[in-house]
Amino acid sequence: MKQKHNAGAKPREGRGENADAFVIVGKNPVREALRTGRQIDKLYVMKDNRDHVLGDLIDQAKKRRIIVHSVDKAKLAALADGGHHQGIAAVTAPFAYQSLSAVLAKAEAAGEDAFVVVMDHVLDPHNFGAIVRSANLCGAHGVIFPDRRSASVTAVSMKASAGAMNATSMVKVGNLARCLETLKAQGFWVAAADMAGAPYYTRDFTGKLALVIGSEGKGISPNVKKHCDFTASIPNYGSIDSFNASVAAGILMAEAARQRHGAES
Repeated sequence: MKQKHNAGAKPREGRGENADAFVIVGKNPVREALRTGRQIDKLYVMKDNRDHVLGDLIDQAKKRRIIVHSVDKAKLAALADGGHHQGIAAVTAPFAYQSLSAVLAKAEAAGEDAFVVVMDHVLDPHNFGAIVRSANLCGAHGVIFPDRRSASVTAVSMKASAGAMNATSMVKVGNLARCLETLKAQGFWVAAADMAGAPYYTRDFTGKLALVIGSEGKGISPNVKKHCDFTASIPNYGSIDSFNASVAAGILMAEAARQRHGAES
């Protein structure tokens, strides 16, 4: 579950006239932002394009009275700041993070045992986004990550999530170990994704659960690992030592979803 770190380009979240804004690039992320009703201030689209998907997104934006600008490739490249923009970028309000208490209250109000995914200093924004996407699809109530030495919600990670961050409760915390202590005090079991653990399909992922995914290079940090109740691994039959962090996370979350939602084996 460890992987050599290969950090992607660092996107900007608005500069100059958009200094307090957040920039979303790519067709799927912009579509999700529109679908979820996120506040979009301006939409920038490649001029003279004949892409029917971009045309549909323009129509949706105009129905919401969003300002649409037709711009050249250089303008979009500057907004994307290294990201693959696919001919479209949206300038939105700053991303709205959620509090841990709000996430837990929402699960309780729905009559469900809370399931949260904790990223322990995942550095690659592509892995970060892919994990959020899987968390959303597998029914996680929230994704928790540290505010330092970690990838975050950026244009690159947003695109890697295919816009899933717009529909996922994201919780940024100052201290992961303290956060896990809080969760355990509220009856959570904490599971660590670790190659030294028992096979994931033998583990119980029901009840209140926090699933911890370690960083690409070092795995789960010792201070976080000591707060974990059990570890779960994925059997390896190949010649290399571990799975990509986001792939491993997806496998474990899918098993958690199967157990928690009563799917047949």
